[in-house]
Amino acid sequence: MKAREIMSHVDHTYLKQTATWADIQKICDEAVKYQAATVMIPSCFIPRIQAKYGKQLKIATVVGFPNGNCNTAAKLAETAQALADGACEIDMVINIGMLKAGETDYVTEEIRALKNLVGDRILKVIVETCFLTEEEKVAACHCVTEAGADIIKTSTGFGSAGATLEDIALFKANIGSGIGMKAAGGIHTREEMEAFLEAGCTRLGASAAVKVLREELDK
Repeated sequence: MKAREIMSHVDHTYLKQTATWADIQKICDEAVKYQAATVMIPSCFIPRIQAKYGKQLKIATVVGFPNGNCNTAAKLAETAQALADGACEIDMVINIGMLKAGETDYVTEEIRALKNLVGDRILKVIVETCFLTEEEKVAACHCVTEAGADIIKTSTGFGSAGATLEDIALFKANIGSGIGMKAAGGIHTREEMEAFLEAGCTRLGASAAVKVLREELDK
């Protein structure tokens, strides 16, 4: 698999708490140069990116991040502002505690509410697999499917562990047709990126992608 093909699936990500505008510009410059799927950045930077880069790249941002347990109204407000500012993809974190308590209707309806707001744009749903049992992961797949979201995503990158091929296999067996998969968190090598794509992932959250692939990309 060529490096450019890998990059076309990468949400080029910078979500550190210490992110500065200089950090974000570096990520955006790389995303434009190497044709990443999106830049995945904190929402406060969306207007600046729009002003500087326009249609050179697609902007994705996170909602309810990283804990997921703010109320639905807060997630909707955060989403509405991000869309108004120019985001075209939203990565929301589910209410993990509600899922673990078996309150799947709450989780499904929250995802559905955000998808109704996002409309034709892409909604990814972060289920934070490191905190879930296998049964809970299956339940999360059903919530994402029933709510009509576009992509199920493994991790925030801020939990106790990131993506695994085992979780992607479980997703694949339990999500509905047409639902994509995104592996994120702990992806550090070219081999790992290729393995997740070959397992069926449509997106990767890999902040290290450019660093790992740069030599090949610059040829």
